[in-house]
Amino acid sequence: MQRIRLIVKASLVYLLLVSFLPCSVLADEQDEYQKVKVAESFIEFHTGPGRGYPVFHIVEKGQPLLLIKKKTQWFKARSSRGHEGWVHEDNMKKTLLGDDQPFDAGNYQQQDFTDRYWEAGVLAGDFGGATSLTIYGGWNFTQNLSTELSITQALGNVADIRFANISLVHQTFPEWRVTPFVKLGAGIIQTRPFTTLIQTQDRTDEMVNVGLGIKAYVSRQFFIRMEYTSYTILTSRNDNDEVEEWKLGFSVFF
Repeated sequence: MQRIRLIVKASLVYLLLVSFLPCSVLADEQDEYQKVKVAESFIEFHTGPGRGYPVFHIVEKGQPLLLIKKKTQWFKARSSRGHEGWVHEDNMKKTLLGDDQPFDAGNYQQQDFTDRYWEAGVLAGDFGGATSLTIYGGWNFTQNLSTELSITQALGNVADIRFANISLVHQTFPEWRVTPFVKLGAGIIQTRPFTTLIQTQDRTDEMVNVGLGIKAYVSRQFFIRMEYTSYTILTSRNDNDEVEEWKLGFSVFF
């Protein structure tokens, strides 16, 4: 008899937990995710983020949606009945915010820019009078701090220059559409002179750098990057070389 009472008590506790937890989770999700409502006749849910995926559910006018995440031009949304599907950003124009203002997919994309984890890009510029081309990749471990690895090829009149850098980048205002940043880094530079009459030895030296610039969000997954960097090349001679670089380019984020 005592065993039966313990089973009944345990069952009641389980039922109370099951009935309480979904409400708590739902409340947390409503606070975390963007909430909109359908303003026109209906919105179609696709099974995946593409027009080739079939429509499996329709949300009617006046019904609320929770926007869970975004992938390229598609939003993953959840209806009040628990259905989850993908909606194209063009159809998001058919929704309203809580204050009955139209939902702006552009602002949502800018939030993706603020919350990005990975970025990569190509920049061109001038490295101490030589034309330079840089490719880089970066990982943002917070909204303010990121680390970047870059490789640069600079072609001058007297030498071919190649160098690689790893840098720590800090953004003071990551939520701004045009956000400034500063960076501090170190790397290795290799210089190959073009001299043919007299054989000169290729040089490989260490270098440190400090720079500043801006990142300007454009649209979707693209932004423009412009920066100035001052390099100090730690040569084996008595004095070090100081070189300035200006560059501009396009980047993508993920």
